[in-house]
Amino acid sequence: MLSKNASVSESSILGLNTTVWDYSQIRENCEIGRNCTIGRNVYIGPGVTIGDNCKIQNNSLIYEPANISDGVFIGPGVVFTNDFYPRAINNDGSVKSASDWSAVGVTVERGASIGAMAVCVAPVLIGEWALIGAGSVVTKDVPRFALMVGVPAKQVGWVGRLGFSLQELKPGLWECKKSGDTYTLDGAGKLEPN
Repeated sequence: MLSKNASVSESSILGLNTTVWDYSQIRENCEIGRNCTIGRNVYIGPGVTIGDNCKIQNNSLIYEPANISDGVFIGPGVVFTNDFYPRAINNDGSVKSASDWSAVGVTVERGASIGAMAVCVAPVLIGEWALIGAGSVVTKDVPRFALMVGVPAKQVGWVGRLGFSLQELKPGLWECKKSGDTYTLDGAGKLEPN
């Protein structure tokens, strides 16, 4: 479903059963998967790719060249930046144009969730099933299953696929009390589901 007040470029592709709500703008050459919900007043920049079954809530700004995998949740008012050295003008005082800088993007892997009003400062990778707390500012790559909060965001724990905090059963073994699923922390600091 496409709201009559939404603006979607003719060169962009929307998957089956994807909904775009009022006043959202989807720019040129975007690819958005099936069963996605794009909330009210969302901006999606040129060439952004979004997988299947994603939810992007109201007032989020997803600047190019962001790449969002399947099953990602993006809360209200989230911002993905794309200029590591932002300036309005060049050295000579002339206004910067698209040819005066190279856009860098935010990549979000499968199942990750980003809380309301979080800012992801590109270039950054948010790993699978990670959870970014509301209002956090992500300035470095986030490990899969990591729970990140604060400004700048720091890891404060681990979460399972359901988004609940994991409890350490013994050194290196973690459990989701909600699902009963267990996870093992390897020697390199990576959490893997069992």
